[in-house]
Amino acid sequence: MIQRTKIFASVWLLLMLTTFSIGLLSAETSTQDSNVSKEINNIITARLHPYLKLSDFSNRTEDLDSLYKRFNYQLLWLGNPHSSKNTEVIINLLTNASSQGLNPEDYDIAQLKTKLNAALALPQTNYKELALSDTALSIALLRYLHDLHYGRINPQGINFNLQLRDKKTLDIPVLIKDSLTLNTLSKLSELAEPKLEQYQKLKSALAAYRETAAKTSALKFSVKGKLRPGESHPQLLELEKYLVGLGDLAANSAADSVKDKLKYTPDLVAGIKKFQLRHGLGADGTIGPGTVLALNEPLSKRITQIELALERLRWLPELSNVNRSIIVNIPAFQLWAINGADQSAPEVTTMRVVVGKALKNQTPVLMAQMSFIEFSPYWNVPKNILKDEILPKLVRNPGYLLSQNMEIVSSFGNSAKPASVNKDSIEKLKKGLLRVRQKPGGKNSLGKVKFIFPNKDDVYLHDTPANSLFSKSRRDFSHGCVRVENPKALAEFALKNQGKWNADTIQKAMKNPANQRVILQNPIPVLFFYTTTYVDQNNNLSFYPDIYGHDEILIEALKKNDDLSDRSIFVSTSEIAAPPAVNP
Repeated sequence: MIQRTKIFASVWLLLMLTTFSIGLLSAETSTQDSNVSKEINNIITARLHPYLKLSDFSNRTEDLDSLYKRFNYQLLWLGNPHSSKNTEVIINLLTNASSQGLNPEDYDIAQLKTKLNAALALPQTNYKELALSDTALSIALLRYLHDLHYGRINPQGINFNLQLRDKKTLDIPVLIKDSLTLNTLSKLSELAEPKLEQYQKLKSALAAYRETAAKTSALKFSVKGKLRPGESHPQLLELEKYLVGLGDLAANSAADSVKDKLKYTPDLVAGIKKFQLRHGLGADGTIGPGTVLALNEPLSKRITQIELALERLRWLPELSNVNRSIIVNIPAFQLWAINGADQSAPEVTTMRVVVGKALKNQTPVLMAQMSFIEFSPYWNVPKNILKDEILPKLVRNPGYLLSQNMEIVSSFGNSAKPASVNKDSIEKLKKGLLRVRQKPGGKNSLGKVKFIFPNKDDVYLHDTPANSLFSKSRRDFSHGCVRVENPKALAEFALKNQGKWNADTIQKAMKNPANQRVILQNPIPVLFFYTTTYVDQNNNLSFYPDIYGHDEILIEALKKNDDLSDRSIFVSTSEIAAPPAVNP
């Protein structure tokens, strides 16, 4: 009995001591959690981080707070058994930012490596240092994922009139939390990057061009006048190797067919034609000044062009349930009408276009909805063209308007009645009280059909009687609107599956001199875009001249290295403007 009492007493004492120890440990853990939470909240409140080159993280504060709130304001990366592995994964993600056309230096990688290596060896009681290192990595990751998904600058700040997103399309804190929970941190880039097929193609092209640049010597080709097929040149072997490196000439083809390395052979001509086609040049196989200039362009510039294209694609809002669309790439002088965009193999109608003059009539970047088509249209002469071009000719020759099938009207609209051409009406034209329009017909500057998508710049797609301009390699000749090479094909695309409209009825409407407006049953998204590199539907990577200087503007804008404010790229529901009214 005494022995049992002693055993019971011993067990009771052990239980009491264990309970006391657990209580002490629990109290210590609670204190530790409280101290860590306090330090993290202090950092979030300050909105400044001493470990980062861009110390002000005000534009990422909301996301940072949301992220730590989901973990009760405790350490995400440090102080747990997976710290070493997880921090290494995130550092690797940031280091590989260049694969997305982003600059790894923007994410403080060198500084983070140093701080995190030291923090991994710190005692758990060094709350402040642990909190600083942990939040520094979180801010860098938030910045990277935000840049990757939305881009680094506000496109409207450089006159790219793209549609603002009406809400966040990616909850980055939730994405990080889920990736931590599921142990899939290495997949963060794939989850955050744009899902556009063009983005994926350009990302692959960027990797390929970097690899090519690393192992291909720069070319310094020189030609006096022009080099034509069959002629000799001392640098043709060097040219051959360069084209093989770019993929414009097959290595086995070059080895088998170019027997005389000083002769400009048919296979080499074919390689040059492909190069010319990919660089916005006339693909005639003759090596003239323009081709020499493109050949000698450093590959580093081509890499920069691809990086800028990736940045611009991040600005595009995600378009859901869009089956048809029309895209004009301004520097490519090209239009793509895409049917079945939500399918694996969409139908693509392509055609050449003429865009606005580079120096004074630039075609704007915009997004809009094509609402209607007008056959045998009137051309309502814009005020600047009336003032600068029409009026001076009219003053010298009162019969000028009649010779151009033009008339004076009080306002635009099919019901407007023409006014007489006299001194009084000319004076009213000068004062802006009257307008000039060109009647439908063979001389009409808009040709036989125009395609309308209401926009603040008042530009549109249209036919033209000046078809000879489409044969030129550089086609910036318009006053800002976009002239299309094959208006009938574009009309068939727009009116597909709409009532009576087919190839025959469209042809008849284009021949009929009477003005006719057709409302589209299903409006079509239209994008006027500007990118100097693009991968087409045949997977050819093409480069185009920066005709408006937008690449240089973007390069300068990216040098600022500021966090992009969400307020600049999202519009609240109350601020979303109603679409322009369409008066049929």
